[in-house]
Amino acid sequence: MLPLPGAPASSWSLFRQRLAGKLDGINWSVAVSFWLFGLINNVLYVILLSAALDLVGPNIPKGTVLLADVIPSFFVKLTAPYYIHLVPYSTRIWLFCALSAVGMLVVGASSDSTDAGSISAKMAGVVLASLSSGGGELTFLGLVHHYGHTALAAWGSGTGGAGLIGAGAYALLTTTFGLSVRATLLASAGLPLIMLLSFFVLLPHGPLKLARREELAKHAVAENDHDSAPETAGLLTQSNSNLLDTSPPPLSKALHSLKANLLRARKLVIPYMLPLFLVYVAEYTINQGVAPTLLFPLPNTPFRNYRAFYPTYAAIYQLGVFISRSSLPFIRVRTLYAPSILQILNLALLSTHAVTPFVPSVYIIFLVIFWEGLLGVLVYVSTFAAIREEVPEEDREFSLGATTVSDSGGICVAGFLSIGMERALCGWQVRHGRDWCERL
Repeated sequence: MLPLPGAPASSWSLFRQRLAGKLDGINWSVAVSFWLFGLINNVLYVILLSAALDLVGPNIPKGTVLLADVIPSFFVKLTAPYYIHLVPYSTRIWLFCALSAVGMLVVGASSDSTDAGSISAKMAGVVLASLSSGGGELTFLGLVHHYGHTALAAWGSGTGGAGLIGAGAYALLTTTFGLSVRATLLASAGLPLIMLLSFFVLLPHGPLKLARREELAKHAVAENDHDSAPETAGLLTQSNSNLLDTSPPPLSKALHSLKANLLRARKLVIPYMLPLFLVYVAEYTINQGVAPTLLFPLPNTPFRNYRAFYPTYAAIYQLGVFISRSSLPFIRVRTLYAPSILQILNLALLSTHAVTPFVPSVYIIFLVIFWEGLLGVLVYVSTFAAIREEVPEEDREFSLGATTVSDSGGICVAGFLSIGMERALCGWQVRHGRDWCERL
């Protein structure tokens, strides 16, 4: 879509016309609503990861916070697609907002110390926020089915904005403005209110009401078909009337529905779930396990202390995430496995450098981290766009929700890997005369 220099048909005027064509006809209430859904649903997750060092201290692996932040979300995404449709969207929004707010209040109230009891309380708060984030992602991606491509693009951009805003705001408030970690986390507990306003005030509910009417109509047709079954006059019909009711009992219906959903989920594994899983394993292993050990002598860097490396890497990564998640209207990846393989190569490259330094400058590491952010999220948005285009409409809402388990599953695996990798890489560096990782 971007103009190519020297190409006669590729002028900035033509580019602007194409861009206007992309934006023409957008329902901005839907776009802004889903952008805010993506922002608020993910921003607390980012804030908690940015605060990992402050929450647990330098002696506990930062992967601990990652695991507390993602395992509950993973189990919600693993199980909820098979029962969450029983809960109305409005009820889910209230529940997720309450869980997020309470979780952040618990973390903030316990953030003044790093003793065992305080850390346990913080992790309990992180778990509550994680449950909300997992259920929220599943819910909003299900809503995308009713609101179309604009909603998906806006959701992707909002989740990218969450990374940039969350990491940037936390660093700005706690470092530049000197606000305490406790005050910053407590203030963030009010952010879920924006989600409530977006759903109940800003989002047009016409598509949801239409879907509800269509569902009721289908049930009415099914009941009419049952009631109009052929009648046979006489005593035989009366004596055997109980045999005419062949509808299965509720438990049998539930088991049949579960079996059908499991079969639908199995078809999603290879084309969609696996590449998303792989890219997130590599991505979060870099972020939580390798990045804390990508250190250089301070005179050769723009930093005054070694603690500054980690949040800077996080901010650069989130910049790549934001750009990538906002790219869906303009860029699509059709081969989902290619970026996943490139991300695994990034992990190998950075891990090798942590063991045997060969990258001459921290600025090159900045570029690799930025590239990492671009790759991972490009797979994310392209996967769900592919599902919207390739999966039959009757299976689409379930498929969008079920596939969310892949990124959380990948992050869970990365959390365990990163705990071991950070310790192993730091220990190797210390034994070879580079003890910078212990000065965080």
